[in-house]
Amino acid sequence: MSRLLPASRSTRLGALLGGLTLAAAAVAAPVAAATNDPLREQQWGLDQIKAEDAWAATTGAGIVVAGVDSGVDLNHPDLKANLVQGATFIECNPSCGNGDWKGPDGVGNDGDEHGTHVSGIIAAVTDNGIGVAGTAPNAKVMPIKALEEGSGAFEDIAAGITYAVDHGADVVNLSLGAIPGAQALTLTGLDTTVTEAIAYANDNGVLVVAAAGNESVPVCDTPSFEEGALCVTATDPNEAPAWYSNGAIKPDTFAVAAPGGAGLAFCEDDVVSTVPLGTGSAACGQSDYDYYAGTSMATPHVAGVAALLFAQGRTLDNVKSALIDTARTPGAGTGLWTTSYGHGIVDAAAAAAYEGTAAPTAKGKKGRGAKKG
Repeated sequence: MSRLLPASRSTRLGALLGGLTLAAAAVAAPVAAATNDPLREQQWGLDQIKAEDAWAATTGAGIVVAGVDSGVDLNHPDLKANLVQGATFIECNPSCGNGDWKGPDGVGNDGDEHGTHVSGIIAAVTDNGIGVAGTAPNAKVMPIKALEEGSGAFEDIAAGITYAVDHGADVVNLSLGAIPGAQALTLTGLDTTVTEAIAYANDNGVLVVAAAGNESVPVCDTPSFEEGALCVTATDPNEAPAWYSNGAIKPDTFAVAAPGGAGLAFCEDDVVSTVPLGTGSAACGQSDYDYYAGTSMATPHVAGVAALLFAQGRTLDNVKSALIDTARTPGAGTGLWTTSYGHGIVDAAAAAAYEGTAAPTAKGKKGRGAKKG
């Protein structure tokens, strides 16, 4: 059975470096935050994608982002108000739960913090005086559990995507990927489940955003490699390509970059977000939040920006164009594709101002099940 892994690198290198002192390049001071979330000033990723600059035009209200991942801590105070009903697709047919971050046996596993962290990047409750701000502060997250103990099957991922589309999601976030070379499975038709699920999402006006992978190879992992999935590579706080990030090469060139963290020794150089209550690492000084790095963290930044755009009543095609045409390559501006950045780092403010806000997305969705509330 084919397996997929979360695309994050949360393990700190500090213990391996011993007494070695690392020289860090200067990072631009964060923009004064417009929210009262105490960790907002450490969310350099929101500044890099100019998220706050877009909030005057859109906050993602009315949009649902499905996180097909390891599930979510449903009781986290920085997430609870922005969660909608989800489902579990592990040892279940078709569903055996409500998306809780714990597995079917009710026991949390070491890898299960991942989905909670991803969800906070997308839509943590913002300006509530605790924790962090979400990229799309008024969007909702639909937790779809399809990973357990750090991995999951293609079939479960595909089932999660399909469920999300049929239950009102506008965006599907896939912070996961198979090992390099697994593209051969889909290219040869040995496994078409995820490919078909992504096509189903596109046919119904839903954007699928997927992690490039963390193996430092130039090609997007599958499923981000598949046609119609937006492949996301990772940047560090200085807007340089992260050392661990895969590149943006894929047949349809549908790829962008977003903040994923440095993945080195310093907590603040990574991406801070929610984790299940009490599981934050002591090294970074937070109980209910932690600092992770990976294309897993870059991907929900893009999913959040997509939610901002869908909330403006844009069609899927317009959202894709807005993301691609306004993405910027450091030192080169817009309109350039590179193997490291794809079309560039997403720019929420520029995308929200992009022309062509056409017919509401709901009119372009076919074959949907329940409508979102």
